[in-house]
Amino acid sequence: MARSLTAADVEAAVKGGSVFAAGGGGWADHGRMLGTAAVNAGEPVMVSMDEVPDDAWIATAAAIGAPASTTPWQMLGVDYVKAVQLLEAELGEPIYGLMIGQNGKSSTLNAWLPSAVLGTKVVDAVGDLRAHPTGDMGSIGLANSPERTIQTAVGGNRAHNAYIELVVTGATAKISPVLRTAADMSGGFIASCRNPVPAAYVKQHAALGGISMALELGAAILAAEAKGGEAVIAAICETTRGSIIGRGPVAAKQVVYTNEAFDIGTITVGAGADALTLHVMNEYMAVDAADGTRAAGYPDVITTLSPDGVPLSVGEIEEGMELLVLRVPKSVIPLSSSVSDPSVYPPVEAALGIDLTDYALG
Repeated sequence: MARSLTAADVEAAVKGGSVFAAGGGGWADHGRMLGTAAVNAGEPVMVSMDEVPDDAWIATAAAIGAPASTTPWQMLGVDYVKAVQLLEAELGEPIYGLMIGQNGKSSTLNAWLPSAVLGTKVVDAVGDLRAHPTGDMGSIGLANSPERTIQTAVGGNRAHNAYIELVVTGATAKISPVLRTAADMSGGFIASCRNPVPAAYVKQHAALGGISMALELGAAILAAEAKGGEAVIAAICETTRGSIIGRGPVAAKQVVYTNEAFDIGTITVGAGADALTLHVMNEYMAVDAADGTRAAGYPDVITTLSPDGVPLSVGEIEEGMELLVLRVPKSVIPLSSSVSDPSVYPPVEAALGIDLTDYALG
């Protein structure tokens, strides 16, 4: 059922999205800014896909870049609105609603401000329940499509004269890297609106209900916070049907920023036979045990939590910190068509130097 998103939903979206951020997914303060601006500017409305006409245009609202706070990025709420307007101008038709490419600390709220200002609906569907490093991973099966699509990007550090507005058209596999280059040139993080498709396609290929899941998880976290960290962690595990697969101090962090706007490397949690190696490409893409076996892998939700139950992004982690590693198995979450598309894995595997396909498609 359609419902208005209110000020009370903002913190739930940030809290729940932070777990599904999988170590990336933007910044909590950016998410709060987007949500607060939206509910003050108008009335963002969320709809389920069964309420949307099959022929209505649905596009994806996303933020592109490396979320580890290592670059001088600047993105304002109006950038998300302008990105939608640019796409509508190129498409020549109005956008009915916006889904999101992934949940995250801020990305769960990417569609709220355009909804409040432009009247587009917040569609309760995601390209991926959890955050991921490449646009293709949230493209709901379009990564290998030869069909022409439209992608726009808006934003940049104004003080550095790095503000960019960009409209590109072509096959998504060819134009998605253009937007990532623009993100790097703009300061490391940029708003986008992309890949408009009929709602009938979204109904078949997206992970439906993904925003509601983040709101439900966030509400559970908020309800547990007064009882302390252990209660919060228990609430996260119960609501997501996940489990803690490891715990210990951060023994090593080796993550670097690349000019493709990725943070790439590894984080080691614990020591000896209990050590876990987390493979990072903006987000956590895999976890290997000390004996080399795969303890978790994309599209599992993989999240690092503080002992207080606070999800920590890659950029917040320092050596010596105590962390818990959460895994929500892929078998208990809705998956989009992108997950079963073998073409989305080779670029990530090449960057990380590990296999992801066998686990993801196995």
